[in-house]
Order: sequence, then structure tokens, then C-alpha cells
Amino acid sequence: MRAAQLAERLALTGVWDGLFSYPRHLAAVPFTAVILQTGVRLGGTIFEQPTDGRFAGQVLNAMVEGEHEGAAVRFVKTYDAAHNMHGRPIRYDGVLSPDGTEIEGRWSIPGNWSGKFLMMRSGRGLQAARLRRKQAVPAG
Repeated sequence: MRAAQLAERLALTGVWDGLFSYPRHLAAVPFTAVILQTGVRLGGTIFEQPTDGRFAGQVLNAMVEGEHEGAAVRFVKTYDAAHNMHGRPIRYDGVLSPDGTEIEGRWSIPGNWSGKFLMMRSGRGLQAARLRRKQAVPAG
């Protein structure tokens, strides 16, 4: 595979299905991320619908800004003003799989708490099944 084709395949632009878990006994939260990558910079929007807490059942929107270099993926998620439950941005640090279809890592609110996350390129039945299986894994 040519370098340009490989770089295009590994770019994060697209729709991703994800799940993040908490370090405590709260339900994991599924989300959809719409990402646009230009060079190493990335930006986009995340939509999620928590089942616990004061925003249970509501669709929350957040903006993301970050970077993708090699296998490293880093971004900051900032909720819109109406749903800014934590009062500060949330950091995500992950690793892109060699085939460019998954990002796995940790999210953190510095000085507060953290947990795991997993994102998979949208529209893949097998990936959805794997995401459900990973949902059962505690945040640890």
C-alpha cells in the first residue's frame, strides 16, 4: 500500500461509535463522534445520551479539538454551556489500532477522575458487537 493511501485510511475523518466508562458503578455511556482531521489537527462534535445522573435521557453535545500523530490520538471534549456538568474540559488520550478502525484509551478530568473509552469507525456490525462486549469490562 502506498504511503498516501495508508495515511488516508488512518485519518480519523468520519463517524465513530464509542463508549466511555466511569471508575465507579455508573452505567457506561455510548456516544457518536463526528470527526474532521486536517493534517495532524482534528475537531468535531460528540453526541451522547447518559442513562444516569441529572442529564439522564437528554442528548448532550460537546465539541472536540485535538491532534492525531502516528498512533497517538489526543483531544479535549468541551460540553455546550447547557450541559457543562463538570465545569471544565475532559481530556482523552488514546491509541489508534494498526488498521485504523479503533481508538482505545483513557479520559480524565484533571484532579477529579478518569475512566476508559473505546471508539470504532461507524457502520461495522462486527465492531458494534465488540463494543457491546467491551462495555461489560469494568473501567478499572
